[in-house]
Amino acid sequence: MVEPAGHEHHRTNILVVDGSQDTFQTIQTTLAEEPQWKLLHVCQGKEALEGTLTQTPNLVLTDLLLPDMDGLDLVRAFRKKHPLIPVVIMTHQGSDDIAFKALKCGAANYVPKRLLDTELINTIDSVLAAAEMDRRRQRLMSCLTQSELEFAISNDPTLIPSIVALLQENLVGMNLCDETSTIRIGIALEEAIVNAMYHGNLEVSSELRKEGDLPYRNLIEQRRHEPPYSTRKVHVRSKLTQSEATYIIRDEGPGFDPTSLPDPTDPANLESTSGRGLLLIRTFMDSVSHNETGNQIMMIKRRDNSKNKCS
Repeated sequence: MVEPAGHEHHRTNILVVDGSQDTFQTIQTTLAEEPQWKLLHVCQGKEALEGTLTQTPNLVLTDLLLPDMDGLDLVRAFRKKHPLIPVVIMTHQGSDDIAFKALKCGAANYVPKRLLDTELINTIDSVLAAAEMDRRRQRLMSCLTQSELEFAISNDPTLIPSIVALLQENLVGMNLCDETSTIRIGIALEEAIVNAMYHGNLEVSSELRKEGDLPYRNLIEQRRHEPPYSTRKVHVRSKLTQSEATYIIRDEGPGFDPTSLPDPTDPANLESTSGRGLLLIRTFMDSVSHNETGNQIMMIKRRDNSKNKCS
């Protein structure tokens, strides 16, 4: 493999986690033609997780059958502790099910042990390239000073998780918030979009839920396909800067009088179905306001400069 210009002396540390010395020797022999890859070896999963290595690995290559712990547990733990370090698993014949579970748990790729001599180099090479691209993307995102997105979505509730996830990803890329705050903002966004779609565009009152969830859901589904409700859109605008995130959610419904909204912090309203969403939005955001016609909500989350993250 030809190294990129300017990286002739760069060494890539590959941590092999395997209790078999024979397997490690096979890996050593296979990767001998890649002098820029330096192998580190531990026999047990706990050794890989304890952080006693003198050099940080760029990639982990692990067996799923370890002497001290379940390989799946190692994948989960390593991805949680070192999310930027990719994990490649070595599978055994007949272990398709456990390999699939490992990939679902966060493994980046896999290579069958019986194919180490023919598939290992290409597998490691492709994973390292993808990991490097992700690191460069994160570095680039850290240089981003402003980001704006705008959507006009139909009244399809299956779109809501996708748009919320995309907005959360953009938030993480700007490094405005920690993981907990990102989740909280996602919840606030979901509540606001649901309100715009169900109560704004489809004009389905949350009071209907007192009669049970089924009548409520049935009316939503009915109005999704009949005019004038079916042609209305939910408009979602996102503007992120280094200091704050601003979200504007607008529906095309008739609106309402914002002054008629119940105070969600009033104990009498805490058990109200209609007040729960607004309570979450106001709790998770720093600033929340409606326009005069009541068909638009603006939510702002500011960076906590004392921690360099949202609180």
